[in-house]
Formats: sequence, C-alpha cells, structure tokens
Amino acid sequence: MSDTNELLYPSLKELVKQIKAINSAWKVAGDLYGNNSPLSTSSRDLKSCLQVRLLRSYAPTDVYLVIDNQAECEPLFGLRLRESIDKYEDADHLPVRVANEILLPEEIKKFSQK
Repeated sequence: MSDTNELLYPSLKELVKQIKAINSAWKVAGDLYGNNSPLSTSSRDLKSCLQVRLLRSYAPTDVYLVIDNQAECEPLFGLRLRESIDKYEDADHLPVRVANEILLPEEIKKFSQK
C-alpha cells in the first residue's frame, strides 16, 4: 500500500495504536499544563476524531460501542474491539455527549450492535 493510501485508509491496528498514543499524550498534557490548555484540548479532540474514524471505518464488524457502567464522571461509551489488537481490548472511551454531537443517531445505533 502506498504511503498516501496508508494515511487515507489506516488499518484497524494502526487506528487503535494512534488512539492509544494520543490518549496517553492527552493525559500527560493535562497533568503538565492543565485540562483546559490548548495542547490538552487539541489532544482530546484529536482522540475523539480518530475514534469516530475508527467507528465509521470498522464498526460494527471489528469494534462496537457499549455504555461503560463503571464511569464515575459523565456517561461514557467504551469502544470495544471484537478481537484484541496487541494487548488492547478496547480503543478507550468516548463521552456519550461527544458521540451525540458528532455521530448521527442511526450511526450510534448501528455502532452499538454486539
């Protein structure tokens, strides 16, 4: 696959690795500069965009949404992988609020199919 195609059409594994890396960067940025810093909010927003891309490209076949009943703050969707990738069972959390802002109701329903 050409470099351009790899950028435009990343594999499931590549998207999950990117989401995990950006999620870690977001947490570090929040610790270092505060949750409202430009670096922190940009990292958070990039993670959400990558998660939506993952869902639109690979759900419900390879990944699906599920409400995380153990979330302590706001309601969260977990992005669960049907098969683990490296050591990962999920692609982190997406706030339900953000999902409702970005995704169509039909998409949320489709992506929530187990």
